Order: sequence, then structure tokens, then C-alpha cells
Amino acid sequence: MAGGGLSGGRQEAVTPGAQSLLCCGLLVFCKLYVLGSGGWGQVWREPRGPSWESRMGTLWSQERPPEDEQPAERSRWWAPARRLLMAVLLLSLLLGSSVVLFYIFRSCGPRPCEMPACSHLLKYYLASGNSSAPPCTDFFSFACAEAKGANNSFQALAEENKSRLQKILEAPWSWPPGSGEEKAFQFYHSCLDTEAIEAAGASPLRQVIEELGGWPISSNWTSLDFNRTLRLLMSQYDHFPFFRAYLGPHPTPPHTPIIQIDQPEFDVPLKQKQEQKIYAQLFQFLRPLEQQQAQEKLFQIVTIDQLQVTSTEDWRSMGTKEMAPAIDWLSCLQATFTQMSLSPSQTIVVHDLDYVKNMSKLVEEQLSSHSDFLQSHMIFGLVGTLSPALTSTFREARRLLNQKLQELTGRPPVPAYARPMKCVEETGAFFEPTLAALFVREAFSPSTQSAAMDLFTAIKDALVTRLRRLPWMDEETQKKAQDRVTQLQVEMGAPGWAMTPALASQKYSEVHLGPSFLQSFLSGIRSRRARIIQSFLEPFPHHRWQVSPWGVKAYYSVSDHVVVFPAGLLQPPFFHPAYPRAVNFGAAGSIMARELLHVLDQLLLPGNCPACDTHALEREQRCLESRSAAFPSRGGTSSGGFHSFLESAADVGALAIALQAYSKRLLWRHGETTLPSLDLTPHQLFFRSYAQVMCRELSTQDSQDTQSPPTLRVHGPLSNTLAFARHFHCAHGALLNPSRRCQLW
Repeated sequence: MAGGGLSGGRQEAVTPGAQSLLCCGLLVFCKLYVLGSGGWGQVWREPRGPSWESRMGTLWSQERPPEDEQPAERSRWWAPARRLLMAVLLLSLLLGSSVVLFYIFRSCGPRPCEMPACSHLLKYYLASGNSSAPPCTDFFSFACAEAKGANNSFQALAEENKSRLQKILEAPWSWPPGSGEEKAFQFYHSCLDTEAIEAAGASPLRQVIEELGGWPISSNWTSLDFNRTLRLLMSQYDHFPFFRAYLGPHPTPPHTPIIQIDQPEFDVPLKQKQEQKIYAQLFQFLRPLEQQQAQEKLFQIVTIDQLQVTSTEDWRSMGTKEMAPAIDWLSCLQATFTQMSLSPSQTIVVHDLDYVKNMSKLVEEQLSSHSDFLQSHMIFGLVGTLSPALTSTFREARRLLNQKLQELTGRPPVPAYARPMKCVEETGAFFEPTLAALFVREAFSPSTQSAAMDLFTAIKDALVTRLRRLPWMDEETQKKAQDRVTQLQVEMGAPGWAMTPALASQKYSEVHLGPSFLQSFLSGIRSRRARIIQSFLEPFPHHRWQVSPWGVKAYYSVSDHVVVFPAGLLQPPFFHPAYPRAVNFGAAGSIMARELLHVLDQLLLPGNCPACDTHALEREQRCLESRSAAFPSRGGTSSGGFHSFLESAADVGALAIALQAYSKRLLWRHGETTLPSLDLTPHQLFFRSYAQVMCRELSTQDSQDTQSPPTLRVHGPLSNTLAFARHFHCAHGALLNPSRRCQLW
């Protein structure tokens, strides 16, 4: 297979190594002819002076008798004939060599990929791009002008992966009774049984609401026991109306598991004036991550007792300030994390202590005057969470609410999914360990994983090499950075344990299905939460994945120093073993390089590299900022701040690293292919594939998105790459061929 597994998978009559040797041999052969002062005539010319034949002829004529004069006559006409024959033979050799040389060099150059995967990719590229757009001034339109439908290329891939899961769940299988596979398939099909859900009506939901103390909008509401309701919501329904509580790695080494409190995700309509007033107060307490970083308050370590103090005397005697006494922290957290034995002295991480304090004060105020509203807020949020398991009336109301909320927050509308796709999402969330193995076997074969690992190795090697040439980094820092990259672990496809059926099936012993779908849904919620908590408490030598195997998000884990690429990401149109190498390096390769650069993000933070040339580093940072400002803003604006700068720096560096790795691969391996009918050279196809990753409708830019607009994510890195201007023949001074370029990475 040509290209070492990363290019088109076509069988060759001559191996790339033999092809190279033959090319070189013929080149030397031709050079002897071209460089010789007299061409082939000098090579075959008779030596000066009397030849052996002439000398022998003289001697023969002296000794031969007179009757042998006739042979001498024949020798006079044989010499010209011999030279003519030699010329014919030489001409034939030259003609044959030229033909062979033509076919050899033709096979050494790029050839069209004829694999089915390439045909599908070609259709995809032709459908999304606009070849009439000027690439040197508007490459985004050149690659993405016709991108329609999904929010972006990643969203389109996510939808494709869900379709694969749907096919898996709807295929005829026979599983052992009680196995995780059997429960997953039963859950999916009961989710599809909307007739049974409609027949049950609101009765299953009423039972849940009554257990929680009722709802003020109904007639059976009882007096509020706030902390009891909150405790049940957190422990039995995995619902956190005022704050989030979860178990995760400690923010600092050695990253042992610890309970963490963070801001919630509010999802409520703003209707009544009183509601507007309350939620306006809650919203003003929320602080973006950028603001927390600026105030150096990313997290604080406190004890449960410190959060719980209820009087001035208590917190004065403990030597601390009053924090959040409205919440019964010990009982709520103990009920949520039942596998742990908690005490008042238990330390926890609070990510925004100011919010927690203000939230507690607001809850105390509302308990004394508007306790019915607090109950409505808690029940209302729960009903929204449970809506996928409720009747069509609830589901439609939830859809309309989401649509209105998207409009109020300036976010793009959420696509309306058909019932089967929604059931795929819920089944995947509750039965991820079982479905992981099925998805990987379907979409990520061992040969695909091997090709992806080969690509990652090439990208990592390119980064290590590039670190040696950074002008702002001193030698010692270079060595540390290189060690950090080489010691990085990588996981692809799915977690190793998920591919072991026995281990995956053990995760579902507590899942009980029926009699109603809502009860199956709640059982799935509780089982998933218990599984996550238990995974942190058990000794686990491997990294705990933060995404599903069919997800499309790669990430770097600081605590485990591992980078993860799920099987769902390494799929067409970003990666395929049969693709031209230009596509794989430009798309998947740039994604990999981007995650690798996040390993070194800390070096760019102010004061984190004291031995570096700070003036050179700041100069390159200003250069990058000025380059970004040079492009007109289309499709929204980024949120700004240092986090956005790190993302932009990673975009620029990722393209440079992927290009360096691709160029090296071309140098050592022949047999490159390209997409037919696209009229792009391999390097042009590389840049087109990079841009394709960023394709998105400009109107769908999320106002909450911390990334730069898609046009900037395409044009910024390309304008910083000299090879782009060279391969697209951009005039000097064109938008994507500036006079100065930056080298941050």
C-alpha cells in the first residue's frame, strides 16, 4: 500500500523503495549523457592513435598473399556499416530509456486516489467549497462558502457518529439475559415506544413531584423543607439547582479525588418581575473563568464545617468568615456521595467562593419571603431534565423553552432531533461502557488505529524538532519542554477497559428497567452517577476518559499528562487510512498538534518562563495579536482575554507543526495521492483540509464561544505560513501573504 498507511491504499507493481532506486539510477544514467562533453559520441568514440584493428590490418597485409586482397576490400565498407548499426542501437537504447523514465517519473508524482473513501471526500469538498473565491484573500470562502446545515464540521461529524450508533442499536442482536448489551437495547427500544409513554401520561411524574414535597402550581403542595428537597434532588435525580457538586481530581498535584463545588448552569425563563429580580441577582454572582483568573481566585480549599457555620460566634471561634450556612452541606454531600464517609472536617474545593456565599444569602432571603418560588425553581429544573422520558406535551414545552432561551442568550438555535436520535443520545449517556466496544469495532478498526498512531508520532516528532528552533526559548527550557512532550501518553479510540466485555457488563448490575420509561430513565441516572463516583474511588492505573468514544472532542488532561483522541473524532472527513496524506496531516494532524501545544500552554503565561527571552516572547505575542487584528471580523467575535489568545496561538502553531510533519513524510516516502477533479496539488490539498476543519456557517457563531471566529481561525494561521503563499502563488502584500510573520511556536 502506497504511502505507509496514510495515503491511498492502491497496490503497486513496483515498491516505493525500488521505484526510488530506479529513478535515481536513471537520473545518473541521463546525467552521464547530458554532462559528457561530447554526449554518447564521446563515450563510444574510438580511441586516438592506430587502433588494434588497424595495427593488425597492417601486419596482416604484410604477411598475407596477394590472393587475399578481396577481404580487405570488404573491411572498407564494413566499418561504416558497423558505425551505423551502433548508432541505431544507441538510438533504440535512448528511446527505450526515455519511455521507461517517463513512466517511472509519472508514478513518482502524485496520482489521483481512486478509493471509495476518496470519492466520498471529493463530493464533500466540492459541496462545501467555492473554487471561484480568491484563495489569497478569502480562503475561508474558497473552502467553506457552501457549508450549510450543521453548526460546524465537528457538529456534522457528531451527527454522523450518532447515526452509526443508531444503526448498531437497531441491528438484530442476541445478547445474554441481564447483560449490559441487553439492557442497553431494551432501554433504547422502550425509549422509542412513545405509545406506552403517552399511555402512562403524567402519573409517573406526579409520583416524583409528590416525593419531593409537591409543586406550588399544583394543589398538593406541602410546606417546604428546603434542604430535604435539595438533598433528594442531588442524590436521587442528579439535579443541582443552585450549585454543582462532583468528584474530580484535585487542581494541584498529586491530583487525588476530591469533592468540588462550582457554579450551576441556569436554565430558566425570565417572566415575572420577581423572577427577573432573583435571577438577575444570581446571574450577577456568576463570574466567567477569565474574571476568576484575573482575580487569582480559581479555587479555594475549605472544610464542610467552614461552609456550614451559622452564626457570627461560630465563624469567629473557628477563625474564618461566615460562608454559606443556608445549605446543609454535610447531609446533602453525604447523600450524594454515599460511597464516601464524610465528616465536618472533610476538605472540599470551591471554585467560586464569592458566588457560593452570595447564593446562600439569597436563598436565606427567599426562604423567609418566597419559599414557594424556591420550590418552583427546583421542581421546574427537574422536569426539564426528565422531559425526554415524559409525554409529548412536556417534550414540546421543553423544546419551545429551549428555543426561547437560545434567542435570549444570543446562541444559535438547537436543531430539532427526531425521537430515534434523542433516544440514541440518552442510551449512549447511560450505557456508554457497553456501547463503546460496539462503536469501536464498527468504526475504528485496528488498521485505522495503527494509521492514526503513525500520524500522531509524526506530529509529536515534528513538535520536538520545532522546539529546538524557537528564538524566545532558552536551551534548558527547550530540554524540559521536549521531555514533557516525549513523556506524554496518548489514548485513542476508547478506554482500554471498555473493550473488555466482562468489565463493561459489571457496570449495569444496578440498572433496573420499567415498569414505566421514566423509572428506567431515573435508574439510568442513578447508575451513571454511582459509576462515575466509584471510578474515582477505586484504584485505577489509567486515565478516566472525559468524553465518549463516539465524541468528537480531543483534550489534554493535566492531572494524568495524557492526550485523548476518541474514535469518533478520527473519522471522515478528518481522517481515513485511504485518504491522501495531505488530508490526514492537514485535518487530523493539525487537531493533534493543537492538543500537543496545550501541553506547553503554561510557558506562555506571564512569569512562567523566567529563563526565556521575555522580550522576544512578548514581541512574538504582540506580533500574533496584531496579525489577528488585521483581519476583518466576520461571523462573530471571540470573548477576548488570555484564554482566547492561547487558543489562537495553538491554531497558528498547529498548522506549522502539521505542515512540517507532512513535508518530512513527503521527503522520505513516495506514492502521494490527491483528490481527482479538485485541481489541487498535494500541498494545496493540505491547506484546504486544514481549513475544512474550521468550516461553519458564519451566522451560527455562538456568543458564548471562547474561540475566535471561524474566518480568523482559517486566515490567521494561513497568513502566518510562507508555504501557503508559495503554493497558491499569492502576490506579495496580499491579505494572506503579509510582509512579516510571527514565530511563537
